[in-house]
Amino acid sequence: MKVFSVVGISYSGKTTTVEKLIAELCRRRFTVGSVKNIHFEAFTLDTPGTNTHRHREAGSSLVTARGLEETDILYPHSLSLGKILEFYDQEWVVLEGVREGNFPKIVCAHTEEDVEELLDDSVMAIAGQLANKGLKEYKGLPVYNALTEAEALTDYVMAKVPRRLPDFSPQCCNLCGMSCRELLAAILRGEKSREDCLLRPEVKLTVGGKSFTLAPFVQEVLAKTLTALVSTLDGYQPGKEVSLVWETESSPRG
Repeated sequence: MKVFSVVGISYSGKTTTVEKLIAELCRRRFTVGSVKNIHFEAFTLDTPGTNTHRHREAGSSLVTARGLEETDILYPHSLSLGKILEFYDQEWVVLEGVREGNFPKIVCAHTEEDVEELLDDSVMAIAGQLANKGLKEYKGLPVYNALTEAEALTDYVMAKVPRRLPDFSPQCCNLCGMSCRELLAAILRGEKSREDCLLRPEVKLTVGGKSFTLAPFVQEVLAKTLTALVSTLDGYQPGKEVSLVWETESSPRG
């Protein structure tokens, strides 16, 4: 999966840029998902008086509205981006307005001052209203008009965005000699590649069919704990693969 975000202030051209990129990626036969971050504090799809709201008020911790044309799963809290991306299996996921996370970003802006407020090592390009003023480059970053240069912008995104990188702190993983965010910045500058991420899971955790990327020290703890347990069993052979499958079955109470 490849993930990137389009960020910027209101009415700077974010949604138009996202729309053009999604359409062009789809035209190229990629599967595409998207996430729209809404900063309005009072935003909710579940309004008082509706049946789903009554379910939640009665105590349901997860409510699903299943209609003829769509299914909406309503969580009573904001999910982390990592949790949200677990629901996606598309080749590309385009984020709008999401600033946190270790992925490349396109900044949409009205002015150069707006760009400066969002500029960091994860920014790979500039678009939005600023591109309408004829600017082609800013501090080494290309500027694209999504309305007239959607194909060129998509070409650039496809060349720049790596497969999704982990986002561990240097204390958890420093196998490549830098933090995950420093590695992303180096990839965007053309100094490193996705293959320079040396995280190769030896211990794989799968829960409900979903795979989780484990930091090296977590892998080590799990490996040593499991090895200590199974090494006491007859037939244990050091160096052989150990597999543990734990299936849980919940039964109704009452």
